[in-house]
Order: sequence, then C-alpha cells, then structure tokens
Amino acid sequence: MNRTILITGGAGFIGSHLVHHMVSQYPDYLIVNADKLTYAGNLENLKLVEKAPNYRFEKADITVIEEITALFDTYSFDGIIHLAAESHVDRSISDPGAFIQTNIVGTVNLLNVARLYWKNAYEGKRFYHISTDEVYGSLGATGYFTEKTAYDPRSPYSASKAASDHLVRAYFHTYGMPVTISNCSNNYGPYQFPEKLLPLFIHNIKNKKALPVYGKGENIRDWLYVGDHIRAIDTIFHHGEKGETYNIGGNNEWKNIDLIQLLCNIMDRKLGRKAGESAKLITFIKDRAGHDMRYAIDAGKIQRELNWQPETDFQEGLEKTVDWYLNNEAWLENVTSGNYQNYYQEQYEKR
Repeated sequence: MNRTILITGGAGFIGSHLVHHMVSQYPDYLIVNADKLTYAGNLENLKLVEKAPNYRFEKADITVIEEITALFDTYSFDGIIHLAAESHVDRSISDPGAFIQTNIVGTVNLLNVARLYWKNAYEGKRFYHISTDEVYGSLGATGYFTEKTAYDPRSPYSASKAASDHLVRAYFHTYGMPVTISNCSNNYGPYQFPEKLLPLFIHNIKNKKALPVYGKGENIRDWLYVGDHIRAIDTIFHHGEKGETYNIGGNNEWKNIDLIQLLCNIMDRKLGRKAGESAKLITFIKDRAGHDMRYAIDAGKIQRELNWQPETDFQEGLEKTVDWYLNNEAWLENVTSGNYQNYYQEQYEKR
C-alpha cells in the first residue's frame, strides 16, 4: 500500500460516504476506519466495502488516548482525515459535556499522538480536520462566511468545533504540523441519521407523523449534496495547502419552511398522495435556544485554488435522497428502532 489513511468517524453519515469513496478510488491506499459506534455510527452503512482488501474497521474512542496510540502502533498512519464528532445542536444543548470530550479532547488526542509518531518528519504526512460553518455564528440577510470571518459560535456544538479548529491551527503554527481545515455547510443525502431535518421529515411524512418546525421556519441554510462534499474532501486532502482553511458550500440557500414545503410536494408525488396532504403535518414549535438565523458560504477560495465546485442540482439531489430513504426502509427502520447497533456484534464480535 502506498499510503495508510486513518478516517475517524467513518461509520457516520459523511464518514461512511468518504470511506466508500476512498476505498474504491484508491486501491493502493489502506483505509482504516476508526469509530466508537455511538448512536450515529452505523456499520450497515459500510456493507459494500467491509470485505475490501484495502479496508479495515477498528472500534475506537478518540477520547481515550491509549486507543489512538494502539492504532498508530498497528498501522503507522501517514494521513488522518478527522470527522469523528458529536454534531447535533439539540443534543449539545442538553448534554454539552459529551461535545467537549469528543470534539475538543478527542481532537487534541489525535494531534498529540500524530505529532509523537511523526516526530517532526512531516514530509508526506497530512492531518485534515473536518469542521462546520456553524463556527462563524449567524448572518443577517446579506453577506457570506469566508475563511476570514471571525468566529462567533452560538451553541455548545459550534463552540466545541470552534475550539477544535483553533487547536488544529495552533499545532500548525506551534509545531509545524501539516494540517488543513475545511468548514462545510449543511449536507444531505443517503445514510444520514434521522435526527437531522431531511431524513427525519421523510420518515415522519411516510408515517403521517407531525413535522416539527422551529419558530416560523424562516431560518436559512446553505445545502450541499454529500457526494459533492466528498469530492471536496478528496481534493483538499491531496492538494490543499498546509495550514490553510477551505470553506465548502453549495451556493444553495433555502428557508427551512420553503425546503420543507418542497419536500412535502416531492413526497406527495412519490407516495401517490393528494397535493398538499403532507404539508398538513407541519407543526410550528417553540424556537430553539440560540438558533442561528442564516448560514451562507462563500466557496470562492476552493473554486479558485483547487478547481472544485458543487455539481449536484438541488432538486435532483433531493429527489435522489428521497428515493434512497423510500427504497431502504429496512435501513431506516433499523436505525429508528436501534437494531442497527447489533451489527457490530454480529459481524465482528462473533467471529
């Protein structure tokens, strides 16, 4: 193998897409997926690659430094793509401590172990940290987040990601570690855990359950198809400049309520329901504490310097996403029931 790459959080939504991509695109790379398998980590997402000769899965907790050290002892990684994170804002409000441990302590553990093993011999090495646009706070009606936008996190989740971003940069400036960072807008697509808006609402519409919308649904988000994000990650990992940050966005802003209305229309058509039937499920609820009004990414830097841009039309991507969830009912039922958590025991512990 030409390279040995550690992907943390590779059983999650974005991570599983990245593992699929890297395993298939780089047969001369050994791809090691380290995941703690918390509620959002699902090995069923990786059935298509689990027997690939250039893929390994390791159950590991990045907050336990001995477990990270053991991984480096076994594999001697020359590249790290760090996605493992607690990422749901609502959960961060009810349990901020878990976000501090995973997103801050876990990131520092990875940095420290990588620095120890690489011993300042950084040629051919790369530590790539995946972050979020939420670290920048909230925008008004105009303007965009750029790589120079001051950080202004508003939730325990975004504050913990902001802290991890700062630490990664500090290790570049202090120790010369070969790091890159990217901050991405909202992703959507297959394999997303159904606490997030689109899979949750697809599931609820199908089962004629309420669609809970914060406030008046006027919060605005920039949406990016997960496959486009994976292409960006690949590009940055291989061609991004050390010490640089790249914003990744879809140039695709939607008010939550408009997106939900569009989703309802698509679901009515695909389920053979009368037009407007699913929209009747929309239920406005009390707004979330510290709810940012608008996120919007200026992705000009990655477009100019690395020749990346989003390719998936939003209507097309949304249709593909809905089709995937409707055609994979067993996956969704396993996730919503919790049965997916038995997969590790069945596939690994019983061997």
